Amino acid sequence: MTNVPPGPRRGGQHRGAAAFPGGRGTSSQPHLSSLALQALWVDHETAVYSLDGILVFGLLFVCTCAYFKKVPRLKTWLLSEKKGVWGVFYKAAVIGTRLHAAVAIACVVMAFYVLFIK
Repeated sequence: MTNVPPGPRRGGQHRGAAAFPGGRGTSSQPHLSSLALQALWVDHETAVYSLDGILVFGLLFVCTCAYFKKVPRLKTWLLSEKKGVWGVFYKAAVIGTRLHAAVAIACVVMAFYVLFIK
């Protein structure tokens, strides 16, 4: 990082004020503290992991595994193991078939939320 001369200051202005909208700073480069503040200023919709996304993924995973249970070739390929890492597919398929009414209602509610509310 290069050293930036302080530049003229008037009143209570600081060098990083030009980096924000409506700032009154006179420096061409923002101060390090304003860069840190800009990095912290993150829109809440840009989160990588959100509860909405996790719920949608979980519902789609359960529905997909329940569908795999109905297809004989996929059932023997993916759902043969009941324990371990591959057992997650089996357990999701069991949840999808046993709680099919609740999963269907949750899918409709989540679709309404994603399409109209979010």
